[in-house]
Amino acid sequence: MQGFARHRVAIAVSLALSAAAANAQTTPASEDAKTLPKVSVAAPEEESIHVKEVASPKFTQPLLDTPQTIAVISDEVLLQQGATTLSQALRNTPGVTFLLGENGNTATGDSIFMRGFDTQGSIFIDGIRDLGSVSRDTFNTEQVEIAKGPAGPDYGRGAASGYVNLVSKVPTVESFTRGTASYGTASNGRVTGDFNHAFEGSGTALRLNAMYQDGEVDGRDFIERKGWAVAPSLAFGLGGDTRSYFYLLHTEQDNVPDGGVSTIGLDGWYDTEFDATIPNQPNGGVIPDPVDRETYFGYANDFEKINGTMFTARFEHDFSDTFTVRNSTRVGRIEQFYVLTGVNAVNAPTANPADWTVNRTRQSKFQENTLLTNQTNFTASVTTGGVSHAITGGVEFIDEEQYNPTYAPTSLGTLVPANVYNPGLISAPPGYAPMRNGAFTRGETQTIGAYVFDTLSFAERWQVTGGFRVDTFDTDFESMTAVVNGTTTTLTPLSLQTDDTLFSYKLGVLYKPAANGSVYLSHATSRQPPGGANFTLSTNPNNVNRSDLEPTEGTNLELGTKWEFRDGALAITGALFDSTSKNELVQDAADPNVYVQVGERQIRGVEIGIVGNVTDNWELSAGMAKMDTEVVRGNPNQTGSQINWSPELTFTTWTTYTTPFGLQIGGGVRYVDTVARSINITDPRVTNVPTAPEYWVIDAMLAYEVNDKVTLQLNGYNLADEEYVGTLNNGGSRYIPGTPMSALLTVNFSF
Repeated sequence: MQGFARHRVAIAVSLALSAAAANAQTTPASEDAKTLPKVSVAAPEEESIHVKEVASPKFTQPLLDTPQTIAVISDEVLLQQGATTLSQALRNTPGVTFLLGENGNTATGDSIFMRGFDTQGSIFIDGIRDLGSVSRDTFNTEQVEIAKGPAGPDYGRGAASGYVNLVSKVPTVESFTRGTASYGTASNGRVTGDFNHAFEGSGTALRLNAMYQDGEVDGRDFIERKGWAVAPSLAFGLGGDTRSYFYLLHTEQDNVPDGGVSTIGLDGWYDTEFDATIPNQPNGGVIPDPVDRETYFGYANDFEKINGTMFTARFEHDFSDTFTVRNSTRVGRIEQFYVLTGVNAVNAPTANPADWTVNRTRQSKFQENTLLTNQTNFTASVTTGGVSHAITGGVEFIDEEQYNPTYAPTSLGTLVPANVYNPGLISAPPGYAPMRNGAFTRGETQTIGAYVFDTLSFAERWQVTGGFRVDTFDTDFESMTAVVNGTTTTLTPLSLQTDDTLFSYKLGVLYKPAANGSVYLSHATSRQPPGGANFTLSTNPNNVNRSDLEPTEGTNLELGTKWEFRDGALAITGALFDSTSKNELVQDAADPNVYVQVGERQIRGVEIGIVGNVTDNWELSAGMAKMDTEVVRGNPNQTGSQINWSPELTFTTWTTYTTPFGLQIGGGVRYVDTVARSINITDPRVTNVPTAPEYWVIDAMLAYEVNDKVTLQLNGYNLADEEYVGTLNNGGSRYIPGTPMSALLTVNFSF
């Protein structure tokens, strides 16, 4: 903990400098010299689905002139769609899929796979890394920003896919009261409120966001979602040179989790017991029926409880119209505790389906994540000769910790398998009530990061953006493994450590053929060290978190163009990209007991997007991504195959039209191509459910403005009642079905 002590000193110094900046009195420069906008938050002039800038001060240019693929989903789109979680929000951008888990374990929360790589560990809130494998609600989210491709300079260590950043709602200079009350199929009830009061003439504002929901899950028996959250915030100095924001988020959930449905009978399902080409198989040639998609294989006492609190203090000071300093401090803690039941292998003792069973596994996890961080950022504008510079830089101190005590059954034995087609609902045996057995894992990563970016504008039409980030980190990992022998439990400790310095950079050249357009070429990198995604280190030779390994390296080369039309109300973007992840751990072809860091995966593709107002009454948001993926060098049976969880083609669209008499008509179509779970190029026949089939989903919305304060809204989801695989586990034994045809009625109010 000596490193953490040094971090505390550094944070204290940074806070002191921030306080000094907040109290400094300077003479403002002339308005003509101003080239960078203030980073204060003001109320938007009007609701629009086209967002022109990201919230982070690390980006000095609007999205039109940013040489990087960044999609922004506004809260207006979320409101129109009735989307309430981050996973639902991300359906508005192509190239994103979701995972269920690793074989016998279940992934929970926002388990995101983007552009070929796992992105669950690269989720941020207000530019600060967010921890925990929970489902994030969007009731307090102003917009969702998705950066595609390696982007290590932006936020440090991360996946080669990019990152997702949620922007919190904070007080504004406009007073208002907004809210929603919804009720839908599966008895889904939800209420939200957004209250903002600006104290006239004082620059002070108070805002309160709150949410409560309770209901079941469409198309799934016994699964429940229940929770509440509150987010108060206070701002001082709005509109002035010195601004401060204090905001807190507290959330609690009490859910019945979903362990999935057996994949038996799905397209591609395979089991040797049913293989007619294998001699002496009693069930050879039998084709089983699929399991009812609503079937619940869990126990009546499965549960998931989440409790989290996060406090943020942010200070901003304009020393002049061309120089601003911003400091943010965040303290957060979140706990997740669940016990759920997953399904695995099929047992078919006879040819009669009524006799078939599936093995069940009782899974439990208690995970506690804590965070302490301080960031200081500056933005400056200077002109030297004929070149103008928009500079941003800063330092970050962060301490992240994850603690996982092991919960295990209090008695030995095997759970009774469940009938495949009629599992019934019973409580797990008392001996399977999870209790702590003394085993645990604890990982802590302490990081000091520094970065600087500069956008050079010259010759009227040219811009060059370059920057880098350096992170020095130290990860400490300790664990206690429990081995039970009869009534004796033996605990074995393990302690591991790794540290390194990570360097990443980005460079982009942008040409503006017209004021409303840009063409760019960019290159960026990222690095992910062992334990960088889950704070876990290992001594196992085949584990990517081996403490002696080097970081994996992501690179991205991108050629793109961006255009705005209708005075900036409509944006169209397109990009060709080539992303790679190198230095991955793979099995040696000559010796299967040896694993070496020579693996490489590559994704080449094109992404196109359009968002904004086609006409004054017609809004459109659409995106398409086509990816050609390849395991350039991997395990012997994977080299040359496509990358799993990465569909070749994805398409998403959402559009609304507002009639002159107050009726708004909306709808959208989503398409996801075939998703590869696992491809064994040596013998694909014996792979169970190697792919999840392609699917189309059609959604629609009707909204009627009763008056200027109340709007009625009806959303219909999956109108064609398409049966599709929402998420699939790595072993192919279970999946969670996609949402069936369903509806949601909402009353929106605003005063």
